[in-house]
Amino acid sequence: QVQLVESGGGLVQAGGSLRLACTASGRTLSGLSFSSYGMGWLRQAPGQEREFVAAISWSGSSIYYADSVKGRFTISRDDAKNTVYLQMNSLKPEDTAVYYCAADPRGRLGIHPRLEYLEHWGQGTLVTVSS
Repeated sequence: QVQLVESGGGLVQAGGSLRLACTASGRTLSGLSFSSYGMGWLRQAPGQEREFVAAISWSGSSIYYADSVKGRFTISRDDAKNTVYLQMNSLKPEDTAVYYCAADPRGRLGIHPRLEYLEHWGQGTLVTVSS
């Protein structure tokens, strides 16, 4: 089974930066490995629905960003390390949320991500941005 473990969350002042990492282990039942997965970062703030922040296709050639993070966040992947990253710069208090990474082992994620593509989830990591 696929397991995803996030790291890198914490408390930061507004204007600061954090880099989240999500490392995958295991394989899907069909034997697919990380290099086949589309990967996404989502977040959920208290009282709000979970939303896509960024997504990257299995090839890395298609990337999606939510409008609220464009120009500030960067998603990237390192298939050799089975890891996807989210570099977050110029953080704002409204970025405060639990951040989750999720995997689409069928490689459908791209510039039009959909929640139903996601089959595996990490446990989440809390990002708190103080004003």
